[in-house]
Amino acid sequence: MSANTVHVKDISAQTEDKEIRDFFSFCGKITDIDVKTEGSTKTATVTFEKETAAKTALLLNNTQLGPAHINVTSASGSTSDDDHPPVTTNADRDSDEITQEEKPRSRILAEYLAHGYVIGDTALQRAIELDHKHGVSSRFLNTLQNFDKKYHATDRARTADQSYGITSRANSLLTGLGSYFEKATNTPTGQKIVNFYTQGQKQVLDIHNEAKRLAELKKQETKDKTSGEGSSSVAPPAESSAPSTESSKPAEPASGGPGVAASTPVKPTA
Repeated sequence: MSANTVHVKDISAQTEDKEIRDFFSFCGKITDIDVKTEGSTKTATVTFEKETAAKTALLLNNTQLGPAHINVTSASGSTSDDDHPPVTTNADRDSDEITQEEKPRSRILAEYLAHGYVIGDTALQRAIELDHKHGVSSRFLNTLQNFDKKYHATDRARTADQSYGITSRANSLLTGLGSYFEKATNTPTGQKIVNFYTQGQKQVLDIHNEAKRLAELKKQETKDKTSGEGSSSVAPPAESSAPSTESSKPAEPASGGPGVAASTPVKPTA
């Protein structure tokens, strides 16, 4: 079978199909998903647009989804989560979006943590190793710097919050381009790339810290949406390959899992 496909077993029957799709959407664009109920559990066959997304999904083996720890295997029979992520140049782009497949795996797992999922430290460490091995972090930093150079000139004509709002997707605080930048303290519109994406060597703690920052963005986005309800002038966000920040919240995780060192779920600070 295709290297773009993974098989998922041991999903709790209580877990809704939508949550299964949302969970794996963090890895990349899904082209097909088939969920079946078998007694007290569910199985799923998830096909991604790109192989690198399927490889990322393999990192989620033994991760908790709802009340159960799931088993994720490659449909091709491969047990390796190693690959050579595709390189997208600015000339190849047909939009100003950064896809899930382009992101470092450490960033993707930080997004999982920011949404309250529990990812074991073993998986986090493996993500760091893969990013470093293939130079993903350095290429991604170059992508961010190119975006910064391209759009920095618009700062004078835009407010700080709109400087990188080139597409509807960029308006999302958590998944948009602006989530990789932070406002500089010395200028009202200046922004700089978050340290997490500029450092060459990462540790598991760095992913947890980035997850906390993303969780704060998610909290702020929820607050902004709440305050903006009832206004007919606010357009709905465009659909993107990244999962919605309003996806169903996972059940309270148990500690650890088979073969996985449990990590503490991120809770946004008050």
